[in-house]
Amino acid sequence: MKQDGIDWKKYFFTFLITTSIFISAILLSNYFGQKKIAELRSIQDKIATDILSSETQFSLLEESSCDDVNSRTLSTELGSLEDKLTSAENDRGNTDPEVQELKRYYSLLEIKDYLLMKKISQKCKKTPLSVIYFYATDESCADCEREGYVLTRLRQQYPDLRVYSFDYNLDLSAVKTLVSINKVGNTLPAIFVGNKAYYGFQSVDDMEKAVPELAALKALQNATSTATTTAKTGVKILPKN
Repeated sequence: MKQDGIDWKKYFFTFLITTSIFISAILLSNYFGQKKIAELRSIQDKIATDILSSETQFSLLEESSCDDVNSRTLSTELGSLEDKLTSAENDRGNTDPEVQELKRYYSLLEIKDYLLMKKISQKCKKTPLSVIYFYATDESCADCEREGYVLTRLRQQYPDLRVYSFDYNLDLSAVKTLVSINKVGNTLPAIFVGNKAYYGFQSVDDMEKAVPELAALKALQNATSTATTTAKTGVKILPKN
């Protein structure tokens, strides 16, 4: 149909196609948005279950004998929770309210684990090697992401090493108290091992040189591994010269 030289039929179909594309884009956007929300809620539910399980473990370990304590199990669970939280942050962004709530859950669990390990060390005369790490997610800390990778690598190399990571700017009174107790300055990343503080980026080599306890931890892990192998096979493994 033409009127005054204008092909209205052509314009009608163009409008119809454009509208269809626009509506389809909105529907797809909503679909993927809802899917991401559902995935995040699934992660949140799983973390909530893991937290309840770990809290129950905490209570059991406090009542256990020193021979029953296996701190590596809890350390592995903390690492698993951290991976889930990182996934949620990448998915929704660090400022998302639900992500912030997950971080508060995780930070409280870390603090509980830290306090439990201190009780166990007093009871069992053990001194677990712990790293407390403060970071920021904004542009104020350009090296924090790289430092996170370094600590992940150390955690993999030293399974008995306990790494506690805290967002310096997290709105949680317990974290703010931890910042105050450790007298954390404004320079991030900040790493605390025992009574020593390390500010700025630290590589794996830097940490291994600065923290001699890591060498002792590796020797203990090797000795434990050798003893386990000997017990299973009955074959004694001689040390290398």
